[in-house]
Amino acid sequence: MSKNKRAAVSPGMMLERPLGKRIRDNWQLYAMLAVPIILTIIYKYIPMYGIQIAFRDYKASRGFAGSEWIGLEWFQRFFSAPTFGRMIKNTILLSFYSLLWGFPIPIILALMLNQMRFHKFKRATQTVLYAPHFISTMVICGMIRIFLSPSGGLINLIAGTSIDFLTESAAFRTIYIASGIWQDAGWGIIVYMATLSNVDTSLYEAAKVDGASMFQRILHIDIPELTSIMVLNLIMSAGGLMNVGFEKVWLLQTDLNKATSDVIAVYVYQQGIENAKYSYSTAVGLFNTAVNIILLIVVNKIAGKISEDTSFI
Repeated sequence: MSKNKRAAVSPGMMLERPLGKRIRDNWQLYAMLAVPIILTIIYKYIPMYGIQIAFRDYKASRGFAGSEWIGLEWFQRFFSAPTFGRMIKNTILLSFYSLLWGFPIPIILALMLNQMRFHKFKRATQTVLYAPHFISTMVICGMIRIFLSPSGGLINLIAGTSIDFLTESAAFRTIYIASGIWQDAGWGIIVYMATLSNVDTSLYEAAKVDGASMFQRILHIDIPELTSIMVLNLIMSAGGLMNVGFEKVWLLQTDLNKATSDVIAVYVYQQGIENAKYSYSTAVGLFNTAVNIILLIVVNKIAGKISEDTSFI
């Protein structure tokens, strides 16, 4: 088939051709696609076979199939644990408050940066905002401990106090959320800035001619352009509502702030790695994942009804 004839073939006609013929004609594309598919199967789907230990009294010497099947016993033990209510509450509140305060910040920053006309200052500001994202969580937590130190910490020096904030349960959520915004807000603006760069500049010029203020241009041009990506990011964030970042909580947790820092992710680590309760920790992790899936489906349905973009339905 000549190049001209191939160009004239519609997508519908291409789909009507036999699969084997399509693969032979486009084998390079299928070969490229095979690599990520194989890696996904190996590292994501095959390990799912091990989920069954959540329903077994797993013994490493007996293997998966040889371990006794005990059904939902581990789940019942988790639900009856004395710290169950506290862990669920802390996990949900930390995630919800992080989403509530952290979700709009990148949007606001992107809208502000988009209005800057001094390009050098704009690029410098973006660099400063991006930088914390590339600092490891361990270093971030070390910096937090230095800033909040009761003896010589920056916060205490400014406030003229000597409070050890990391031993205060009431302060842990604020510390966790504020540090998360500082670390990730700048990185989160990238997708919004990319979306705003596609806005036709003639829209801004026409709005200026009509006498629209900067706030009106943001409200009627920028925000409608960002709506779809905002909804998509909200769905993805809500789908991980129960996934509180383990590393930061673990590194900032103390015996005195456990009332607000005791979350499911840390509990799974303690039970699975420290106490070698593999079946129990797998059951807790599976419960957490199941809740996330339910939340993702619910938020996706709600977003589909609210958004005019049918890609979310």
